[in-house]
Amino acid sequence: MANNPQTFKRIRQDEKKRQLHKSQITGMRTAKKRFLKAAQNNEDNAQDLYRQAVSAIDRAVTKGHIHKNKAARDKSRLAKKLG
Repeated sequence: MANNPQTFKRIRQDEKKRQLHKSQITGMRTAKKRFLKAAQNNEDNAQDLYRQAVSAIDRAVTKGHIHKNKAARDKSRLAKKLG
């Protein structure tokens, strides 16, 4: 590792970015889990939770956190559970 201010700044920026991305990915996974639990228990709010999960997945794709094919696969699997 180089020992200059630019390198240390880059390390700080990367860590901040990593924390932000991590929280957004965690939020997406949580939304998916909430929907799956509601769908399994046939709860009334499953439709709303489905919309929130799909929205979270789409946001993750837009921001480059996950690949678009993974998003399509996840949304397809969630839609099957909704039906």
